[in-house]
Amino acid sequence: MGDANPSGEQAGMEFLHYFGGVFEPVALLLLLGGTIGGLILGATPGLSPTMAVALLIPFTFHLSATQGLILLGAAYTSTVAGGAVSAILLNIPGAPANIATALDGNEMARKGQGARALQLSFLASGVGGVIGVLLLIFLTPVLAQWALKFGPSHLFWIAILGVTVIGSLDSKSFVKGLLSGCIGLWLSMIGYDEILGTERFIFTDALTGGIHIIPALIGLFAIPQVMEMFSKGRSTANVNAISVPKYSLSQSIKELLDSIRSLSIGTVVGSVIGLIPGVGGQISGLVAYDQARKFSPMREKFGTGHAEGIIAAESANNAMVGPSLIPLLTLSIPGSPTAAVLLGGLLIHGIFPGSDIFDKHPQVVWTFINSMLIGQILMVIFGIYTAAWAARIAKAPAPIMAAGVLVLAVFGSYSVQQSMGDVHIMLVLGIGMFLLEKFGFSAAPLVLGLILGPLAGDYFTNGSMIAAAQNGPWVYFFTGGLNILLISLVSLSIGYSFWNNMLQKRDPVPEKAGQEPGQ
Repeated sequence: MGDANPSGEQAGMEFLHYFGGVFEPVALLLLLGGTIGGLILGATPGLSPTMAVALLIPFTFHLSATQGLILLGAAYTSTVAGGAVSAILLNIPGAPANIATALDGNEMARKGQGARALQLSFLASGVGGVIGVLLLIFLTPVLAQWALKFGPSHLFWIAILGVTVIGSLDSKSFVKGLLSGCIGLWLSMIGYDEILGTERFIFTDALTGGIHIIPALIGLFAIPQVMEMFSKGRSTANVNAISVPKYSLSQSIKELLDSIRSLSIGTVVGSVIGLIPGVGGQISGLVAYDQARKFSPMREKFGTGHAEGIIAAESANNAMVGPSLIPLLTLSIPGSPTAAVLLGGLLIHGIFPGSDIFDKHPQVVWTFINSMLIGQILMVIFGIYTAAWAARIAKAPAPIMAAGVLVLAVFGSYSVQQSMGDVHIMLVLGIGMFLLEKFGFSAAPLVLGLILGPLAGDYFTNGSMIAAAQNGPWVYFFTGGLNILLISLVSLSIGYSFWNNMLQKRDPVPEKAGQEPGQ
């Protein structure tokens, strides 16, 4: 049977032994339904992967543990990829993980290349997702022990590493990118401190619980676009309706293979971030996007409709899925918010994750993992099949598109907590972002600050409490091999961002070249 700590060879044998369970009629039907449903839910603004999986948990009550996990795993995988649809076509990221996808994806859709952008996003998601699941299959014991070494100090430095990305996300101005990020960090402080219980910047009841990321995400990306559409009126030609040559799947595959550098960066970054408990996949796409941009010889084209940006972001998003389950299955520590919901699905069926789960429940665990591998392939097939059809949404007349986006924005914001307060917050942030964009500010750094603010604050507070009981904050935060490695990465990221900013000031020509249409 199983082994509490299977080696790579043993894992491979058990993986093959239980592979047939995925193709049992009921299991296969649930896998297909979860994949298709996840793509639809992921493409709906406001329905994050966490919410989509949570909505499906009641449907698993009368299923076996294996069947229930297959449904939830398929939804998890495809919802992450499905969020790229609204990010590319509507400039509304389906989840925080799809923010980076919108930066180049929506620009491509505006040029009439929506189908091409969707094909690249699903292909990159499939490659990253398959590699992530293979890591889950063969390296679970080793990676689980490595993930256990991360404490509050290390997680704090990882959050700070994400903060260093803020300035470079705005390709037009490094300083404005930093200012946008600072606004996001301030917004993240609104509400009650979860650890100390102190009140911060609460001037209306709607802000008592702070600013939820989903309404903020919708408001900051969708509302400025809606206002821009309404301001243009009917007389302005719709750029989305430009006729372009049909982009074939073989061309997309070739383009993906030509962008192996960005694909590799996205897969590695997503796998590492997904593995670390508590960090989640919210920043994986943005960090991968930033690193791919730094290592690209055509970094000036990022943000103008460049394929490498989509490939890096989407490969990271789905590469995160498999490794995020490693600490969940072996240590009972969810690696992401969605993994935490999956933990609830396991407990409902009387399965308690731990180091012996592969020994006690091998059929359940291995069939579930196998289904995620097949689910990645099905997600690519269904995603690509619907890409050309979905891309037609971008050709809708601007007034109709604006009205539809506004309805989806209100629905998505309200559905998070069934609160009109979230709708009001979404509208206020959207109007504010519309005004900021007039002065050259960008939404992406602001959202990243909003995401990372609570993470950095909580980890710093937890670390300070531990440090107070040990040798003090300096020793706790600045000593140890892992701390030093992370601090070095933070320093290198900051140094590179300033150096790259100075180069752009000296030679602005590449930025102009990046504005030219066609890649």
